[in-house]
Amino acid sequence: MKKRLALIVSLFLTFMLALAGCGTSQSEGTSGGGKEMKTLKVATDAAYAPFESLENGKIVGFDVDLVNAAAKEAGYKANVVNVGWDPLFVEIKEKKSDLAVSAITITDDRKQTYDFSVPYYLSTNEILVPENSTISSGADLKGKTVAVQNATTGQEVAESILGKNSPHIKKFKNNNLAIMELLNGGADAVIADNGVVDTYVKNNPDKKLKIIKDDSFPMEFYGLMFPKGSDLKADFDKAIQKLIDNGKYTEIYKKWFGTEPDLEKLKQGK
Repeated sequence: MKKRLALIVSLFLTFMLALAGCGTSQSEGTSGGGKEMKTLKVATDAAYAPFESLENGKIVGFDVDLVNAAAKEAGYKANVVNVGWDPLFVEIKEKKSDLAVSAITITDDRKQTYDFSVPYYLSTNEILVPENSTISSGADLKGKTVAVQNATTGQEVAESILGKNSPHIKKFKNNNLAIMELLNGGADAVIADNGVVDTYVKNNPDKKLKIIKDDSFPMEFYGLMFPKGSDLKADFDKAIQKLIDNGKYTEIYKKWFGTEPDLEKLKQGK
């Protein structure tokens, strides 16, 4: 009886160990050397094409490809989660997510609360208006109604022209809603990042919109955002630089924007 009981216990333990082994490989995965890879939670706002958007229920975009490639280079796996624009800042501040990627401009104000990677994208704000609009510069927006995404540098540019508490600035949850306001006649213009504006005009020629570039608008740089003091920053800084040096960054950039990145100007953000 004891031998039979011992055999049963032995078989049970073997079965449980086999199950445990299966669970680990599925949840973590391994690197090329067989080492388990830590999966990082990456917060984003998937309403900002071509950087991140939902396509058949899947989050896709330049930022998504970039953070996946950088995570792999650094020895991690990335689990990109759509949490929304304002919530992603809370996610990082309270360390509910390991990092965030969502066309986040590196600013001195944000650096007081968060850490950022080296810049991975050069951006400038542009003005989106109807084809028949007489607006030709930022100065022409005075007295006009401007739609922006709330808590973005597009809003800051609008405030620099119209005033911080101007009733002529309409703030929206995302740029898609801001552009809808323009199309519906509720705004004279939208101010948003060039990547978003250029892609929208290219993909929607029937909307009859045009882009106004203003050289007085400052250059901006996007970075991955981390909780203050995160050890991950150093790993991702090295990974992003490696992607730039080995050509992978250019490959991803051309896939989403159809042009070569200006790597020399990108370096100016460091």
